[in-house]
Amino acid sequence: AATSEYIIKSVNQPISVDGNWDKPAWKEVEAASIALHMGPEPGFTPKTQVKLRYDKDNIYGIFKVEDRYVKCLVQEMNGNVSGDSCVEFFFAPDTAAPLKYFNLEINCSGVPLLHYVTSPRKEFTVLKPEEISQIEIAHTMPDKVATEITDPVTWFIEFKLPIAILKQHRNITDPAPGVTWKANFYKTASKTSNPHYYTWNEVINHRPDFHLPKYFGKIIFQ
Repeated sequence: AATSEYIIKSVNQPISVDGNWDKPAWKEVEAASIALHMGPEPGFTPKTQVKLRYDKDNIYGIFKVEDRYVKCLVQEMNGNVSGDSCVEFFFAPDTAAPLKYFNLEINCSGVPLLHYVTSPRKEFTVLKPEEISQIEIAHTMPDKVATEITDPVTWFIEFKLPIAILKQHRNITDPAPGVTWKANFYKTASKTSNPHYYTWNEVINHRPDFHLPKYFGKIIFQ
């Protein structure tokens, strides 16, 4: 299969993080679609889109999820957010080490997990709360969704990720026109009544597994 590519455009002034998909900073930006499923096809398929932008200090992202069967229980940073209705951005920001990556996972209540992985499931660093709390996150769902929402609901997650926190952990190829990072985007909700595993770039594996960096696509800074 062809490798997915996403063009990430720069921004001249900081984007205010408020969860508004329709604001001018995002209007002209193409969305990537997180639509390829791993594992058994679920009864309901969420429609998930993501947009990214950057400046010299930050990566900005926004997810739009047209969903059902939404649930969100985890409230502690670095908890098992992927069991909840959750969006994820995995990226390898050092072009010399495309298999070493960060995984940023954010549940629909805006609770993040961030690890730096040198060997999937074997060697990884859990970033400290004081580092992760520097990521600005806006969410449109309540802080907890204890009773699953089975009706259609659209939710948004927006984030501003400072590149400086990544540099504590490895060399970073700074975002600049012409630079390419390897990355993938995911949507999951493994502990809801509609478990599913969706990817942006195709991942070929006998069971759902997001930690397969050889299947990352490309984000190309412009």
